[in-house]
Amino acid sequence: MHKPAPPKNATETEKTEKAPFLVVRRIREAILDEVFKPGDRLGEAELAEKFEVSRSPVRETLLALEKEGTLIISPYKGAIVKPLSAEEILDIAELRLALISLALKPAYRHLSPADFDHAYELAKRITRSHNAKDHFEHHSQFWDGLFSKAQRPILREVFRQLNDRMARYDPLYLKVFPTPETRPLQRETLIGLYRKGKITEAFRAFKKLYLGVVDQLIDHLKSQEAGDSSARS
Repeated sequence: MHKPAPPKNATETEKTEKAPFLVVRRIREAILDEVFKPGDRLGEAELAEKFEVSRSPVRETLLALEKEGTLIISPYKGAIVKPLSAEEILDIAELRLALISLALKPAYRHLSPADFDHAYELAKRITRSHNAKDHFEHHSQFWDGLFSKAQRPILREVFRQLNDRMARYDPLYLKVFPTPETRPLQRETLIGLYRKGKITEAFRAFKKLYLGVVDQLIDHLKSQEAGDSSARS
């Protein structure tokens, strides 16, 4: 007669529960560091060995990242990092702008002078970032700070999901805008006007600069695609 397996202790249970979240973070960091690039295949066994976890949390992670839009999973190729797309950039940009426009007015009522100072400091850190990982982290903190003050949890959740999905584009952003001097100051501009209560003007100025960034990213992707087509022909 088999004896029942002893129950897991709290530490083991916690590790099992945290494993998929840790693997998600590690894969995202690897994408930001360009260890994994758009189009790269991610094998379950290789990831399990690399991150020293079982294949179960890896499988759970890959499914979560597929749902998020970071990976594509097919029956024959397995999981690959989703290729960059001009259409995706534009769609996400429009969704982001819609969410920001809905959050700015309710957030303003709950932002203190210290909150504005912190947001402006994060904006400067984003502009000065030397690597995609720092850029993504500061960018996430900047927007999460504003959306948390809006007290609209659904807006905050959806914006976070879009932000995570866009992590694949951070290395591209740093290639198109390689130095702080080349980067538009859309977030600094937003906070500068926003803290004065000029909410509509702040959003309008931010939108103009942000869409300019989007246009340059799209132009870069299209020129890459044209170059790849010429090389194949």
